Amino acid sequence: MAADLDIITFGRSGVDLYPLEIDKGLEDIHSFGKFLGGSPMNVAVAAARLGHRPAVITGVGDDPFGRYVVKEMERLGVSSRFVVTNDELSTPITLCEIFPPDDFPLYFYRRPSAPDLQVAPEHLDLGAVAAAPLFWFSGTGLSEEPSRSAHFAALEARGRTAHTVFDLDYRPMFWSGIEEAREQYREALRYATVAVGNREECEVAVGETEPERAADALLEAGVQVAIVKQGPKGVLGKTRDERVEVAPNLIQVINGLGAGDSFGGSLCHGLLAGQDLETILTRCNAAGAIVTSRLECSTAMPTGEEIDLLLAGGDPNDGQTVGEMLGALRDRGITAPVGERA
Repeated sequence: MAADLDIITFGRSGVDLYPLEIDKGLEDIHSFGKFLGGSPMNVAVAAARLGHRPAVITGVGDDPFGRYVVKEMERLGVSSRFVVTNDELSTPITLCEIFPPDDFPLYFYRRPSAPDLQVAPEHLDLGAVAAAPLFWFSGTGLSEEPSRSAHFAALEARGRTAHTVFDLDYRPMFWSGIEEAREQYREALRYATVAVGNREECEVAVGETEPERAADALLEAGVQVAIVKQGPKGVLGKTRDERVEVAPNLIQVINGLGAGDSFGGSLCHGLLAGQDLETILTRCNAAGAIVTSRLECSTAMPTGEEIDLLLAGGDPNDGQTVGEMLGALRDRGITAPVGERA
């Protein structure tokens, strides 16, 4: 039974190995932190941090990293009941390089495939998917079979029930080309009530990069809420009778990775709480900004109180420098509970 859940996300999970040194290439880095990773997983963690009861449909390998993923997601308040263990593929890892303020190369180790892309329709609890107050899925899950068929089985089960959120999340390395992705995105938009993505992802989905036209094209595809991230220009949100644009927050950036997932967790919260669009996007922007000021992704997700503090002009990181923050992570062995700032 899944009646205790209010959010189900579907897609990537794995282990993030993030360097505890910045402004260096991986070939010169010697110390790393191990964190729970994968965009739909991070969205679930972010929502749990805001008081929700999420679960993730995903796959892991029958290996130590797979056991870590299950253990860590449970520790961070995310149910593992829909995790599928694959005894043939390894749990994927992701590494990055950190060159603040705007260069964060990602390296995915997911060959020849990853367990989350092998989740098949027969693995799904379609009743739980249909009944969930909010269902979140990402474009990456459409890139390969059997995950593609599983996603469409889940979407068919929901039948465009609110809130069905499509994170456009285009990662070129998972696709043969834009045209293949666009075909799948257009089909998936038939089931979505909310779509969120940056300008490049909107181009993949609807062939438009200009924010106004992209949002309008998403609405024409049938979604009720279209959200277009504009980077340093903030975020644009549109419905059929409302337009909202919210400026970004100014904050010291350590690692820009994970900002979109924090944004997503706050979006889930705002939709379920019935907040107005301007409030939702204001708080989503602040949540994303906070994560950019921290090294990791999953365990960096903010509380509602931290979002309030940033919006009030405060510092959720208590004035720590980059060096102090990295040192604190080393000192606590990279295992402090979510939200604990040294």
